[in-house]
This record gives sequence, structure tokens and C-alpha cells, in this order.
Amino acid sequence: MDERVFGRSGQQASVVGLGTWQLGADWGDVDDKEALAVLEAAAEAGVTFFDTADVYGDGRSEEAIAAFVRSRPDLHVLVATKMGRRADQIPENYILDNFRAWNDRSRRNLGVDRIDLVQLHCPPTPVYSSDEVFDALDALVEEERIAAYGVSVETCDEALTAIARPGVASVQIILNPFRMKPLQRVLPAAREAGVGIIARVPLASGLLSGRYTKDTVFAANDHRTFNRHGEAFDQGETFSGVDYATGVEAAAEFSALAPEGVTPAQLALAWIVQQPGVTTVIPGARSPEQARANAAAGTLPPLSTETLSAISDLYERRIKEQVAGRW
Repeated sequence: MDERVFGRSGQQASVVGLGTWQLGADWGDVDDKEALAVLEAAAEAGVTFFDTADVYGDGRSEEAIAAFVRSRPDLHVLVATKMGRRADQIPENYILDNFRAWNDRSRRNLGVDRIDLVQLHCPPTPVYSSDEVFDALDALVEEERIAAYGVSVETCDEALTAIARPGVASVQIILNPFRMKPLQRVLPAAREAGVGIIARVPLASGLLSGRYTKDTVFAANDHRTFNRHGEAFDQGETFSGVDYATGVEAAAEFSALAPEGVTPAQLALAWIVQQPGVTTVIPGARSPEQARANAAAGTLPPLSTETLSAISDLYERRIKEQVAGRW
């Protein structure tokens, strides 16, 4: 699988990485053995970038990655985590003392002295405009607690504010065939500034896999049940903010666009990888089979002009009105 330079940090990441929210919480139950099997399958398929967060299972996801990395010292994997969601979401909590405490915990969970990449985890909007916040992140680099830092954002405006910061190595943002707004300004700005783009929620919480119907029932502890309208966190994190019924219908149309031998999920991932400015895309996986199939999308040939045009048309007709104005 191809690797791309990870923004200003100079690090490299596979074009398809692995998001590990599923291995921590909020997607139903995944036991430790299954979590390690997913990580193993992804790595064997060429994935060299794992994305996690300190709140995924209250550290469980970080610990699973640490256990896997210890068991495979022959592999080089770039590990990125996130911080900030363990505290009340007010700008006053984004200070150096808290950063050090959160970082200490993540370093223990990951079993490392220095973390490859730490991202602010969708903090309150004013945080992106705070000089003190980014001075504190610079201090973590100077103290060799982290090799580089980035941000995870909810909106394009937040992304653009972060990209203007000289120390930001990466921006993580929702990007998929149902969330195209970042293509307009965010990706061009990132390319010009040399900032890496991590595309998250690439399958719109599974909608773009084409496996769900209007009658699908998700587990009670799955965010696709308890956060459909933003009850627990930003609505855009669940089904990319698209109304579920609309999403299912649009996903059926999307599935019909997949070339022969390509699954709808692989089509969505290949579309993201093909967007200029994307460094890596981080689908999650709950089984080794899913991890291998996702990674295979990173080796597909470029999509045809006809397929790209049809995907854009579907977004314009069915999705854009619901999401473009909010994020």
C-alpha cells in the first residue's frame, strides 16, 4: 500500500489507516481477542497508521494498540491519539497542566515515552484561536512528550483556523461521499500549508457500506442508536449528520455505482484516497475481514471520471442540503 508524508511532521502513513473507536466503545461490544485480531489483520494488509483517543473505552483502545505493538516489534506503525474530551468542554480546561496530565495517561496506556501524534479532540471552537493553547502544544513537543500535534475538528471553519497555525501537523475532519464540503477550501488550504489531512467517518457510520436498511436495529450502546440527533456529542459524528432514512436510500444509489469486484465500502474509501490533499483515511473495523477489505481499497486503481461524476451528482441531489450548511 502507498504511504504519504504526514504533513509538516515528515512522518509517513499508509493511505488507508485504521480508526480504533470501535475497539474501545460506542459501537457495541468487541472483546480484547477480537480487538487484537483486527489490529493484526490491518497491519498484515499494509496499514501503518492507527488512530485512537484517550476516551475510546476510557483508554481501552490505547491499551489494545499498546499490547499489539509490544507483540509485533518487527512492525513500524505510526500511532496517533487524541486528548481533551475527558474534561468539561470549556476553553478554560485547555491549558498546559491538563495537557501534561492527559498526555501522561495516554503515554502510560500506549506504553511509550513519546507519542507520534497527539490531536486535540474536537475542542470548543474558541480553542482553535487561542495562542496559549498552541504554545502549550509546542511545549509538549519541546519536552519530547510528543513528536507532533494536530487537531480533530467538526467544521470546515475550525479546520481553516487550525491550518493557519504554523505548528499544526495534521487536521482530522469528516470527509466522505456524503460530506464533501472540505473539498472546497480545507483540502486546498492544507495542501498549500503542508498540513496532513486525516479523513474520518469515511463510511458515514456504515451507511456507505450499503448493508443497512430502514429496519436495521443497532445495539443500545451503539452511538448509531443513542446519538442520531446529537444527544451525546456532535450529530455529525453519527451517519455524517445525515437523516438515517435519507441516508439509507442514498446509500442504495451509491452502492449501485461500485465497479465490478469493488464493494460499496471500498468505493467510498477509494473516493476519499483519490481526493488531492488527503494523507490517510481511517475506517474502523470490528472484524479482521473488515480490516482486510478496507485496506484493500488503498490498492485500487483510480476511479473513472464517470464514477466520480455520478458520486458528485448523488451528493448534490440527496445529501448536500442536509449537511453543507452545518459543518
